[in-house]
Amino acid sequence: MEGLLAFWSETGIANFALDQLFMMAIGGLLLYLAIAKGFEPLLLLPIGFGAILANIPNAGFTEEGGLLWYAYHVGIETGIFPLLIFMGVGALTDFGALIANPKTLLLGAAAQFGIFATLLGAIALNVVPGFEFSMTDAAAIAIIGGADGPTAIFLASKLAPDLLGAIAVAAYSYMALVPLIQPPIMRLLTNESERSIKMEQLREVSKKEKIIFPLMVVGLTILFLPAASPLVGMFCLGNLMRESGVVDRLSSTAQNELINIVTIFLGLAVGSKLQAEQFLRIETLGILILGAVAFSIGTASGVLMAKLMSKLSGGKVNPLIGAAGVSAVPMAARVVNKVGLEANNQNFLLMHAMGPNVAGVLGSAVAAGVLLAVLG
Repeated sequence: MEGLLAFWSETGIANFALDQLFMMAIGGLLLYLAIAKGFEPLLLLPIGFGAILANIPNAGFTEEGGLLWYAYHVGIETGIFPLLIFMGVGALTDFGALIANPKTLLLGAAAQFGIFATLLGAIALNVVPGFEFSMTDAAAIAIIGGADGPTAIFLASKLAPDLLGAIAVAAYSYMALVPLIQPPIMRLLTNESERSIKMEQLREVSKKEKIIFPLMVVGLTILFLPAASPLVGMFCLGNLMRESGVVDRLSSTAQNELINIVTIFLGLAVGSKLQAEQFLRIETLGILILGAVAFSIGTASGVLMAKLMSKLSGGKVNPLIGAAGVSAVPMAARVVNKVGLEANNQNFLLMHAMGPNVAGVLGSAVAAGVLLAVLG
């Protein structure tokens, strides 16, 4: 009898708490969004499964020495996983559209306004009973507005590790919802004639320019904002491997095997922070609301900057491309192209939108560097 009681006391049925079951249901919802809806499946699937594993009683996944414990402390706490992801994204990215039209850097910069507006909003939220966000918490939450998952994880791990799970889920959820969130904002801020503007074909960019550009970006970062050099440096390293043409094997590995392996463990590590006792707090609701506000403001500020550029250029810039200033690459650029085609079926904006899209990646990394330099 004692043996049966001992066995029963070790079963999941005897140890489950309602909050753990709720968080496992949240993990199941993330799996549903990834599998059935196709929303950021490469990350939502391992995050969702990680959330389920993290809430299994007596399994030891998140205890010291457990798989998820190692994944978090080795990859997230040290900042290694987001940096490796950035290198892979750099190897996958073509800077050609940005180099051909450098003015689109302004759109990537404008879209980061959502980050700094939300920082103030997070501090203001402290007037509501139950919210106690410090300045570092607010900075980590605000970076969601950049729509850059690895940057959000990197900054949260440095400034607000206790909020990492909620910030990561919010960041990747809103990235996944780009096709739903952005079009209404784009249509609200532009009229039919503006959305129909056809832009001139971009000039061809030489190989030499593509090699010099990442080196120049790293050099400027070293001189003016060293705190951003981990993110920017790894991004440019991956891009240089791609464009140099002399390390195809390394470039291929960064684009495929390495980024895939890191993505698996990054997702599981983030999922490990979705434990019931860490996630089910009033602060989580605030983070989800502020994340939506940040993303919306970033999209709107990019479109408004593009409208200004359109006016100053005499109608040569389609304001829609400003929405791609958030760094959800390449999803935001695809959404811009889709909305442009709805207004004019001959209006192909994908390459024009890739300029601000890539600028947004750099902009979010720079914004994270600024926040780290000031608050880190």
